[in-house]
Amino acid sequence: MGRFRRDMYEAYAAEYSKEFSSEENYNKAYKKVKKIKGFYSHLKAYLIVNAIIIISGVTRNSVIGGFDFSSLSEWHTYSTAFFWGIGIAVHALSVFSSDWFFGADWEEKKIQKYMDKQSENKNKWE
Repeated sequence: MGRFRRDMYEAYAAEYSKEFSSEENYNKAYKKVKKIKGFYSHLKAYLIVNAIIIISGVTRNSVIGGFDFSSLSEWHTYSTAFFWGIGIAVHALSVFSSDWFFGADWEEKKIQKYMDKQSENKNKWE
């Protein structure tokens, strides 16, 4: 942990000592906030890019003779939004319901399992 982040944690922990009982809890909360921030950045890019694609489809022939609203009924106008939207939905599930697939303590159980296995292998040859 970097010095700045450690100092920030210690200052926060001194003020709100009941909320974060250890550095591990802080790191979990920090990772969760980073995941949420990443999702909202992904969602922002999705909205901006797809708005540009739809607007460019409507204004494709605007130089010649105005707006062409017939492109709003064509599949290629929305195909990017559709398939990218599937990716956004999967990203949202991974961020907001992370315990849905693996369970609440899956990560800790796996770490403990590998640590036990490694300690057994280490003691095996001694």
